Amino acid sequence: MPIHYLSKELWFPPVEKATPEGILAIGGDLSINRLLLAYKKGIFPWFNEDEPPIWWCPDPRFVLSPDDLYISKSMKQLFKKNAFEVTVNKAFNEVIHMCGKTRMLKEGTWITKEIEKAYTALHKMGYAVSVEAWKNNELVGGLYGIRMGKLFFGESMFSKVSNASKYAFIWYVKKLEKEGVVLIDCQVYTDHLGSLGAKLIERKEFIKILNENL
Repeated sequence: MPIHYLSKELWFPPVEKATPEGILAIGGDLSINRLLLAYKKGIFPWFNEDEPPIWWCPDPRFVLSPDDLYISKSMKQLFKKNAFEVTVNKAFNEVIHMCGKTRMLKEGTWITKEIEKAYTALHKMGYAVSVEAWKNNELVGGLYGIRMGKLFFGESMFSKVSNASKYAFIWYVKKLEKEGVVLIDCQVYTDHLGSLGAKLIERKEFIKILNENL
């Protein structure tokens, strides 16, 4: 299936046009309007620093329903001990920077300076959200993503201390459930999120949920 190349025109091809790997289009920009349009259609950017923007909409899609959240006995013990203090939107710049830095050290990262700038702009508009885990007043873990309607689109997380980001994620999913959020988009499969209850669903089902809850 041919890959679409985007111009400055604010447009995406139908998600069904994505390649078997999930690539829908290449090019365009990371403007606020394009990013918002992308998320509304179930599309997200994921690319390396030396590449143009690559836009994805994989099938199947990896998601977590809040009522499917699995909390292990060891994590329950950490919550009983109040092992970390968790906050929302207290350190967005630090969280996205650390997500990029941590991934760069491990395996390379798509969280480039351009991505940081774009999502910081979305944060200022109220769309991008950070969740922070603190220990002794030090930022030791966290995650960020996009909140739209009754959905949360997870982007990345980091930990400087074991279980810090997992703790923040579980805390935030429980908070989102109370606020009426019906689905957390985890994008593509990882063992880490699979252990927390995330599962693969067909893209058409994901798009249906998306359209009903934005």
